[in-house]
Amino acid sequence: MILTKRSILLSTLVLVVLGSSIFLNISLYSRAKQFYRELNQTRLDPLGLNEYPTNLKQVTDTAQTRVVFFGDSRAASWISPNISEYEFINRGISSQTSVQTIQRFAAHVRPLKPNLVIIQVGINDLKTIGLFPERRDAIVANCQANIKRIVEESRNLGAVAIVTTIFPVGEVPLQRKPFWSDEISRAIKEVNAYIATLAGEKTIVLDTFSILADSQGMMLRKYRADELHLNEQGYVIINKHLSQLLNTMERKKRQN
Repeated sequence: MILTKRSILLSTLVLVVLGSSIFLNISLYSRAKQFYRELNQTRLDPLGLNEYPTNLKQVTDTAQTRVVFFGDSRAASWISPNISEYEFINRGISSQTSVQTIQRFAAHVRPLKPNLVIIQVGINDLKTIGLFPERRDAIVANCQANIKRIVEESRNLGAVAIVTTIFPVGEVPLQRKPFWSDEISRAIKEVNAYIATLAGEKTIVLDTFSILADSQGMMLRKYRADELHLNEQGYVIINKHLSQLLNTMERKKRQN
């Protein structure tokens, strides 16, 4: 009887370990396949110019204030708030770094002649620190410089730049931990501190990090779709703050 119980326990343990191993391998394979597809897609279209029409010869006139969301997947997934005075256009592209976004600004943003550009970019730069820890400072510096250039390009169009702080990250799943580093979260805070210094004439900083983060600086679970992305509730809460900002800007414009 004792041997039977031990055998059952051992068999159960073997099945659990085997099942966990299979699950982990499937997860790692799916992650590797995703990265491989992204890599080759980038090779085919390095700037993502085929994602949207480029070099538009004319833009439809509108009485609304035109707002362009610009950046990476966090910008691409941004659900537009419902404000009748504003026309929202999205020009975010998944997986892009800040250098890719600045290089496609002329093709994807300039022809739209926006009144406002909302910028959310940087996490795809900073998450590479886990793979290239020796390049940490250079990655941060380049990210900061590219965000500044996007702000300057927006202002050169006569648009107001609303640059958002980089969203916090959530709990990293097991299959991603070998490619992750605590330095990533520290780098996000460093870049966000730099973003705060960009506020000035025709540049507004919207601190989305503080809206979404818990006391440890991690993305609140109720706002998470995964470790990097927001769910619908996350966009609802930042849109509440964005709408307040836009409504304030609209009142000031009417007063002037």
